[in-house]
Amino acid sequence: MTGVLPDSAIRRMLEDGVLAADPAVTDAQVQPASLDLRLGTVAYRVRASFLAGRGRTVAGRIAEFEMHRVDLTEGAVLEKGCVYLIPLAERLALPPGVTAVANAKSSTGRLDLLTRTITDGGTEFDRIAEGYHGPLYAEVCPRSFSVLVRAGQRLNQIRFRSGQALLSDAELAALHAQDPLVDGTPLISEGLGFSVDLKPTTGTLVGYRAKPHTGVVDLDRIGHYPARDFWEEVHAEDGRVILDPGAFYILVSREAVTIPPDYAAEMAPYLAMVGEFRVHYAGFFDPGFGHASAGGKGSRGVLEVRCHEAPFVLEHGQVVGRLVYERMQARPDRLYGAGIASNYQGQGLKLAKQFR
Repeated sequence: MTGVLPDSAIRRMLEDGVLAADPAVTDAQVQPASLDLRLGTVAYRVRASFLAGRGRTVAGRIAEFEMHRVDLTEGAVLEKGCVYLIPLAERLALPPGVTAVANAKSSTGRLDLLTRTITDGGTEFDRIAEGYHGPLYAEVCPRSFSVLVRAGQRLNQIRFRSGQALLSDAELAALHAQDPLVDGTPLISEGLGFSVDLKPTTGTLVGYRAKPHTGVVDLDRIGHYPARDFWEEVHAEDGRVILDPGAFYILVSREAVTIPPDYAAEMAPYLAMVGEFRVHYAGFFDPGFGHASAGGKGSRGVLEVRCHEAPFVLEHGQVVGRLVYERMQARPDRLYGAGIASNYQGQGLKLAKQFR
């Protein structure tokens, strides 16, 4: 059977030793179509980001690039602008035919906390080939805020696939006709197009821009920090904003999207030719996101936007990303927003959960 593996299959992988961890994986880590990964007890400050490369181990490369080590047992600050390599508590023994892809969790991306997974012998970030046996590592680079992290915290997640189950544009259009994926006319081209909302129904607030000089964010403090201490409001009077090079923005999609229970989705960047910016770090959308079967009425996609080389005018309705839908191997036992803690079900424009 092809498709994204659901929570029941992930639990079987744990029972069979395909997934192993020290300490043991908890039920709270198992999501409808992914597994949360936990930080280990030490972070290595390294000179630069790297991939292990074919035939080489991450541990061996750490020896080349390590500057110093940070004990995470009682918590430690990862400094803005620095690169850290952190062994994860989980390790894999993937069977033939099963691949994996990792991504940052939603709150991680909204903090502009670049988090990518690397493996022994790996030649790509966040992509793990079938048959991989070995440890997992998180590369963590705080871009906007220094952060206080602890061993056991979950910054990224991993999704498993058997074969390929991507929906073609024709299949996506047929699914929308049967179970609407957006609240308006869909833009379908190599996935479901996402556009930016710069004309809110009330007021002029369209997003937030990270302040350049702030305090530390303790990731365990939920609803603790006043947003004004870390973010500037972005207002648009005429349906457009000018993005500044190097600045990080939180914006929101114009579309309210849904993920039906038998499908999962991943947000992919749009073509680089459309502008001098990148959208998103956190890309997984679980079955049930925004869907009526999980108590949703459509949920907006939060856009994590970083401008690159030149100032760029972003206008209302401009397509900035796309959702790629995949079939699930089976329907999950639990859906996003139903029976599990889901911080962003039914969301609109929303900062990470640490802010109020």
